[in-house]
Amino acid sequence: MTLVAWQAEFETGISSVDFEHKEMVELFNQLSIELDHDPNDDAIGDFLGEVLANTSAHFVLEKKIMRDTGYDEYKLYKAYHEQLLDAIRDIMDDHHMGEFGDVPDLLAGRLKNWF
Repeated sequence: MTLVAWQAEFETGISSVDFEHKEMVELFNQLSIELDHDPNDDAIGDFLGEVLANTSAHFVLEKKIMRDTGYDEYKLYKAYHEQLLDAIRDIMDDHHMGEFGDVPDLLAGRLKNWF
């Protein structure tokens, strides 16, 4: 299952951001493939940790670029970034507690809104 299909409309025109966006799409889609093969709970937890780490690092880059360029909607995007990170953490917490549902569907819903 493909969580997010890359589309030209996702491109920002900033090569470093676009490169990382493409890498993140690949990572999210790889997570979906891994989950289709019924991995153990530890593998899912590790992969979700990687998703959180990569997303957090990417947002640091985006926030720096927004600040450096005086982006008008910086505060809005910063808040949205935090909401997405919180959503990923919530999915991780639910998974850890054994209460998670369909991880790909949960992530897909959040990621489609973000891109």
